[in-house]
Amino acid sequence: MTEKPDPSMFDLTSVKWTVSKYSGGGGNCVQVAVKDGYVLIGDSQNPARLPQVFTPAEAKAWLLGAKDTDFDFLLDL
Repeated sequence: MTEKPDPSMFDLTSVKWTVSKYSGGGGNCVQVAVKDGYVLIGDSQNPARLPQVFTPAEAKAWLLGAKDTDFDFLLDL
């Protein structure tokens, strides 16, 4: 298995981040982007903080689990 790159290896200046329409515009949201074939998850409140890096397969597994209600317990936080 190939090791994922360190987030510092990415040029993030050209990344187009997407945030959820449910964030309410308060800056308290997770931002998501794709760069060089990897899924980046960033913190919109701390844009200088390096994002987490996931493979497409990892991101897909999480997204499908979320759609299938696997993580609904987080809605009660």
